[in-house]
Amino acid sequence: MMKKFIAVLVVALGIMAFTTSENNKYKCMIQMTNYEGEGAYVVISLLNPEGAYEKTLYVQGDDEEWYHDIDEWWKFHGKVRSDIDAITGATISGGNRTVSVIEIPNDKIDKGYKIRFETAVEDQEYYADDVQFELTSESVKSKVEGKGFIRYIRLMPQ
Repeated sequence: MMKKFIAVLVVALGIMAFTTSENNKYKCMIQMTNYEGEGAYVVISLLNPEGAYEKTLYVQGDDEEWYHDIDEWWKFHGKVRSDIDAITGATISGGNRTVSVIEIPNDKIDKGYKIRFETAVEDQEYYADDVQFELTSESVKSKVEGKGFIRYIRLMPQ
């Protein structure tokens, strides 16, 4: 009886290890303030515990000509010049909202890592930390207020 239990347990643990993902997917809703002007470029980045850029999680806006206007991120990305596979098509206009899916590495939660939302609008301001917060088990299912073009963001585990 005990041998059967151990065999079932080993198989179950093997299946769990095989199906456990390195990343969790989150629906990310961005609600913009009611500003006038062009659509906002939004970059979502993962920052390490020291505050340095580690990875680009998502870019809202696909015209590379304007990426340099997202100053802090561009200092990182422009030097690295890696292909960005986290791009969507359109910028987000004032008062609008968008929902996208971002992937956050499981091993970054509750380890001092942060997520940052940078925003820039043509001929207007740039906000390096429109939204920024530490990645915790609680914050990845919360609503966080913005400081600039973003009214708030809401993360929801998928």
